[in-house]
Amino acid sequence: MSAGSEARESVPTGTKAFAGFEWLLAGRYLRTRRREGFVSVIAGFSFLGILLGVATLIIVMSVMNGFRKELLEKIVGVNGHIFATPIDRPLDDYEQVAAKLRQVQGIKLAIPLVEGQALASSQVGNSGVLVRGVSESDIKSIPFIANNVKQGTLDGFASTNGVAIGRRLAGSLGLQAGDTITIVTPRGASTPFGTAPRIKAYPVTAIFEIGMSEFDASFVFMPLAESQAYFNRDGDVNVIEIFIDNPDQTQAVRDRIEADPPRPLVLSDWRQRNRTFFNALEIERNVMFIILTLIVLVAALNIVSGLIMLVKDKTEDIAIMRTMGASRGTVLRVFLITGAAIGVVGTLGGLILGVVFANNIKKIMAGINWIFGANLWDPTVRFLSDIPSVIDWREVASVVLMALVLSLLATLYPAWKAARLDPVKALRMG
Repeated sequence: MSAGSEARESVPTGTKAFAGFEWLLAGRYLRTRRREGFVSVIAGFSFLGILLGVATLIIVMSVMNGFRKELLEKIVGVNGHIFATPIDRPLDDYEQVAAKLRQVQGIKLAIPLVEGQALASSQVGNSGVLVRGVSESDIKSIPFIANNVKQGTLDGFASTNGVAIGRRLAGSLGLQAGDTITIVTPRGASTPFGTAPRIKAYPVTAIFEIGMSEFDASFVFMPLAESQAYFNRDGDVNVIEIFIDNPDQTQAVRDRIEADPPRPLVLSDWRQRNRTFFNALEIERNVMFIILTLIVLVAALNIVSGLIMLVKDKTEDIAIMRTMGASRGTVLRVFLITGAAIGVVGTLGGLILGVVFANNIKKIMAGINWIFGANLWDPTVRFLSDIPSVIDWREVASVVLMALVLSLLATLYPAWKAARLDPVKALRMG
């Protein structure tokens, strides 16, 4: 048996786990000496990598959640949740059908609509639009329209035979409330020479802003009776849009309607109409989560390389500690605390940065736009007028937990390697 081995067997057998001197020693290893500068640089980059990775994950996931929430609210809030269309004959009894549908449990609105494609024009330009014929009482009951009128009024909407248009459409055509808009449809009156286009001018009684650029640039609301005459509807409508109390309970409400239908109807819902869009949004969200998780993983791998270099640099110190009576567990815990500190502090810093950024993202974007004099958020490209952000605290907790677990796992191998060092061989190497 060697002298070194005898010395090790004669010393006291370790100390209490996570004793104060273990934390003190780990803290000392995290501080920089000139000859250990490169190790500290790696530790610094590991810290920044985890901080930025966690912050970026929280910010991106919050924006994706905001996108989904805003798009869902606006698409469903304007277009309804369930759509009833006729099977055997036109919906000329739409008033009776709508009244019966309103009595179904869970339904708060049933709105008869006439829809048609048309061309809207003014002296400034022209644009394709979707004309929606609706009664005055019904348009006032749609919150996203009635609560977002920016110019004019919806009072007297039916009696004036005017139209309500989106703010972006008004801007592109150079219109204000009170101006005249010309609407053209190819399906006009029938003549011996074929169907002639129908061209008619309407006063703009109201300008609304939903906050979704596609709707604000294409929707034109027209009084129901006028739209029936304009699109040659013989006292009927295309569809009855149904708004329910809880959009997630669509199937239950559909089952109630189908159990006692007011007449033969084909029912569809918002999930079916927008399935491709929301599926693509969900896939994009999941892919972004995976890609950004790799940032945290790379930062955790930097902890591994930094700790391995630290262990190599502290070989002589480890040997001295072992010969003084420190157990392998003590050495393992010292380096475990050293590496875990980088991950924990980086994760907490990323949590604070991510939450603060996500909660103030509109102000930050406005500041960046002001500094650079550019519009970094073009609503015509990104559908929504403002960048949305909704923090899901369960997702935040999962991101923080993932970063902490990765950081802890990254410290295990270097700490185990340090604990396995033979003090005699380490002193010879030193």
